[in-house]
Amino acid sequence: MSITTLSVPLADDFHTHLRQGALMRAVTPLLKTSGVATAYVMPNLKPPVTTTEQALAYKAELEALAPNVNFLMTLYLTPELTPEEIRKAAKAGVAGVKSYPRGVTTNSDSGIESYTAYYEVFRAMEEVDMVLNLHGEIPSDAEEGVCVMNAEERFLKHLEQLHRDFPNLRIVLEHATTKAAVDMVKSLGATVGCSITVHHLSLIVDDWAGQCHHFCKPVAKYPHDREALRAIVKEGHPRFFLGTDSAPHPRHTKESSTAVAGVFTTPLVLPYLATILESFGALDKLQTFACENGRAFYKLPTRASTAPVATLFKQEYVVPKEYTYTDDEGHERSVVPFLAGKKLAWTLKA
Repeated sequence: MSITTLSVPLADDFHTHLRQGALMRAVTPLLKTSGVATAYVMPNLKPPVTTTEQALAYKAELEALAPNVNFLMTLYLTPELTPEEIRKAAKAGVAGVKSYPRGVTTNSDSGIESYTAYYEVFRAMEEVDMVLNLHGEIPSDAEEGVCVMNAEERFLKHLEQLHRDFPNLRIVLEHATTKAAVDMVKSLGATVGCSITVHHLSLIVDDWAGQCHHFCKPVAKYPHDREALRAIVKEGHPRFFLGTDSAPHPRHTKESSTAVAGVFTTPLVLPYLATILESFGALDKLQTFACENGRAFYKLPTRASTAPVATLFKQEYVVPKEYTYTDDEGHERSVVPFLAGKKLAWTLKA
């Protein structure tokens, strides 16, 4: 008998972008329809979030927009970040520090070029048990043969070295897209985890080449890479978990000759995920992947037996073609969601 109703705890999204200003005010309330109750928020704003005070102020803005969501805040790794600030941030409840290699994705111009300069910061993070989140790519370099299709695989030696030098530092390789990344994380110790997005469980290279609303960084790779992501989710491996990397951009910045990177999944996280997991026989791993593994890795409190649940129904739902809002200059704008206009097999009870 096929399943027609599915109830799971509200999900934990361990990688999301909620932006700032008018776009933040437009997308953050949409978490209500996503089935997500914990949002691990990226710090790549303009300017980036680099201090405890900035992180707490940003959190307060988000809480005002979605008061029922647990927002976990992060700092942006820059040369100005000190061990003292790490200790201060940890005491204030800031959960992690995000590392962006310079220039590889949206708002990463302040990113790092070498990790060795940050070893004192990493030692402090290890001491206070703060998580290091790694955007796992190196910058493209034609002379070195580096491009978007191999930038993640070329990065993995840095992950391996950081784990070797800081074996007790919890490290998350963010938004894995390759079999090589899955294999590397599996080979390392219990302090290394890995987030996987909704869209990377669905897309391959053919799906984003020439299709701006599927273009993200890191880009979706080959069929065997997608299969490796699906297989590790289906396996239920405890160190792989949901991190949507949902990244809203105004439609006009996506539909341009130089489309910005990002796929927007915030409004419908659990319906997307249930539909995609069911398509490759892993619907029974929805709760493990989206509600348990990441929570354990990040050492969040065990849910109370009375905690709210999300109830999904096997009912076709057409993804809206866009979500409209007014930007900070008063212009009418819209954001296009993942699979806009397409049918999902599952819908979430409001």
